[in-house]
Amino acid sequence: MSLFKARDWWSTVLGEKEEFDQGCLCLADIDNTGNGQDKIIVGSFMGYLRIFNPHPVKTGDGTQAEDLLLEVHLRDPILQVEVGKFVSGTEMLHLAVLHSRKLCVYSISGTLGNVEHGNQYQIKLMYEHNLQRTACNMTYGSFGGVKGRDLICIQSMDGMLMVFEQESYAFGRFLPGSLLPGPLAYSSRTDSFITVSSCRQVESYKYQVLAFATDADKRQETEQQKLGSGKRLVVDWTLNIGEQALDICIVSFNQSASSVFVLGERNFFCLKDNGQIRFMKKLDCSPSCFLPYCSVSEGTTNTLIGNHNNMLHIYQDVTLKWATQLPHIPVAVRVGCLHDLKGVIVTLSDDGHLQCSYLGTDPSLFQAPKVESRELHYDELDTELKELQKIIKDVNKSQGIWPITEREDDLKVSAMVSPNFDSVSQATDVEVGTDLVPSVTVKVTLQNRLALQKAKLSVYVQPPLVLTCDQFTFEFMAPEMSRTVSFSVYLKGSYTPPQLEGNAVVSYSRPSGIPRVIQCKFRLPLKLICLPGQPSKTASHKLTIDTNKSPVSLLSLFPGFANQSEDDQVNVMGFHFLGGSRVTLLASKTSQRYRIQSEQFEDLWLITNELIIRLQEYFEKQGIKDFACSFSGSMPLQEYFELIDHHFELRINGEKLEELLSERAVQFRAIQRRLLTRFKDKTPAPLQHLDILLDGTYKQVIALADAVEENQDNLFQSFTKLRSATQLVILLIGLWQKLSPDQVAILEAAFLPLQQDTQELGWEETVDAAISHLLKTCLSKSSKEQALNLSSQLNIPKDTSRLKKHITLLCDRLAKGGRLCLSTDAAAPQTMVMPGGCTTIPESDLEERSIEQDSAELFTNHKHLIVETPMPEVSPLQGVSE
Repeated sequence: MSLFKARDWWSTVLGEKEEFDQGCLCLADIDNTGNGQDKIIVGSFMGYLRIFNPHPVKTGDGTQAEDLLLEVHLRDPILQVEVGKFVSGTEMLHLAVLHSRKLCVYSISGTLGNVEHGNQYQIKLMYEHNLQRTACNMTYGSFGGVKGRDLICIQSMDGMLMVFEQESYAFGRFLPGSLLPGPLAYSSRTDSFITVSSCRQVESYKYQVLAFATDADKRQETEQQKLGSGKRLVVDWTLNIGEQALDICIVSFNQSASSVFVLGERNFFCLKDNGQIRFMKKLDCSPSCFLPYCSVSEGTTNTLIGNHNNMLHIYQDVTLKWATQLPHIPVAVRVGCLHDLKGVIVTLSDDGHLQCSYLGTDPSLFQAPKVESRELHYDELDTELKELQKIIKDVNKSQGIWPITEREDDLKVSAMVSPNFDSVSQATDVEVGTDLVPSVTVKVTLQNRLALQKAKLSVYVQPPLVLTCDQFTFEFMAPEMSRTVSFSVYLKGSYTPPQLEGNAVVSYSRPSGIPRVIQCKFRLPLKLICLPGQPSKTASHKLTIDTNKSPVSLLSLFPGFANQSEDDQVNVMGFHFLGGSRVTLLASKTSQRYRIQSEQFEDLWLITNELIIRLQEYFEKQGIKDFACSFSGSMPLQEYFELIDHHFELRINGEKLEELLSERAVQFRAIQRRLLTRFKDKTPAPLQHLDILLDGTYKQVIALADAVEENQDNLFQSFTKLRSATQLVILLIGLWQKLSPDQVAILEAAFLPLQQDTQELGWEETVDAAISHLLKTCLSKSSKEQALNLSSQLNIPKDTSRLKKHITLLCDRLAKGGRLCLSTDAAAPQTMVMPGGCTTIPESDLEERSIEQDSAELFTNHKHLIVETPMPEVSPLQGVSE
């Protein structure tokens, strides 16, 4: 960073949302006053031409009304502005403006004003040339050694040089092998044009060679031209610089020698007239513009180089002499004489910040006051230090880090879900097969104690549930003010969400500037995604939940799902999800059991969770506090592993599709380059069916992109189902081993680490790392295993066998008495007294096979459980299988 900033002499901001580039700035005495005072000419891509003559009252003033001499809208974008002797019959300066399809030459004149409004300036069009090709940039000079006038050379986007002798068009020539245009400059000493081609070579073409070469309009050479009626365009010299160039400048401060300065992307080159390198400088920062100018030392040249770090560096040949900081990134820099001040540096940014500045520093007028000299009494200082330390200790003991007054709730957030559906459903663009998808209104109320600014409320629900609005911003909330917002929630996708719980999060800042976040959770009704349905007679997946209290009527637990035609069957109830799946709930009359069954394993989760929650709420209302649920069946790991395999298969399929899409995209770009080369060739060659190959590759790219998008949708649905099944497995493990809420939270953190998985970081490798960590720490047998840490990078595995073995081993360790704990020190005593002992993590396939055989009886396929432990006490519903 520079120690000195550029001293702001005058600055302004041009227009609003306009864009500028390196050719949009020029300094010259455009109104031909002859007093040597330059004016600033600026053109923008929006077509505005402005001319300034700064007259600041004091240094650092902004623009005044009289500083803007002229502003006119030319309609077409302005690519470049230059000032020279462009009109025949006079040597006065005129302004050349380059548009994309037009070259215009104007005269700028001023009229002395007789009143306080000042002088008046007019712009007059002298002549214009309509271009047949899209222009890129231009240069001017006394081509061919003409005296008293300047000629203009325009480079088109396809590499053609068009030369205009003032009001008339002279000729046009195509540069050989041109693919993309580069910067262009004219050297008057060698009478040649210098540019940088797309081959990253500096090329020089003599004007005489261009003038006598074959006409550009006759691209196809005939036999007569080959015999000598026209000459071939030959480059004078070339130099490979190995990078693209940003700009070229020709500097000649004496008649004996001139230099060609080329600004590359990483280096700065100075060349002789014959193309030999005089010197080069490797730049530390990415440059944005440059300008060589004369030096006070003989035989040296100073150069201004602006970069993308808001810096302006001044080099004397290759030596850095000064570095100054600018308030913007310059895209163009010029040096001129403004208001009798010589050497003013004028910089322009791409968004219109125009600044006139000078180098140097302002003297500091501040003088440090004299320190009073007095004797130090060390005893008094020690006494004062002890008193201050005591005050600090007392504050920390009584209030902690933050004062207690700040711990009070500055903002209270509450959410209320409407008990009834919206009279007019807000569901739009739903993908559910049913005719009518209901929506429910949620109201969130914010009550603040202090004045708050820019409080932001964000609401989240689990997909495929969607919100009509999920972001709310409150610019200002007065003290003791209450604000309420409402939105609707509905089901959009044709599958079941993993949670019915929503979350409202408010982020705000206290008046002292401390950021705070407060959240409030709300629960959506089950009937939003589920309708009453007929109980299913057959089901592939069944679960049995045991309780310690007498069974409760399902009509009292689920009052909105009663089947009116079968009121006598109060112990059987059917649920029909809007996505199409069905779940049946059966309650035992005598044995304190509840059974949930469905054709899809993941659909058991929501009804099972809803059943346990409603049972707990029911007994709490009855005043019973010792209600508990348990699960004594076998863990349904086989069904869970099938969902894991399906999700992993979609991830692998997505990787293959993306690789194929990348290959087809590379092929598509290669064919495009071949076709572009054929189309730009001077001697057209047959396409050799490249157009047919391009069309076929394009269709393949579109088809693969559609397949990738479809696979991503399937992967998202599969991950949602996997989350539902995972939460069901966590619930069953917690009921099976009677885990505490803290231990269940550890399981949830290990099995549900991601809200959404991607190809870079997926669910399988993340969960495998978390479970392996648990097995090596709190569920390990020895302290040696606890010292092991996971340090490998998370990558997508080859298959899911390792993950499934670790999940099985986790359940086995929990069955043998292991308990979950985040602290390894606290977990070590528990692991030493485990009943039956815990085995270490197997290191070979033989150990893993033995563990699977030992735990085979415990973790069997859940489909065979119902045959071994029937429920005869549940009354059948017209042949419903138990």
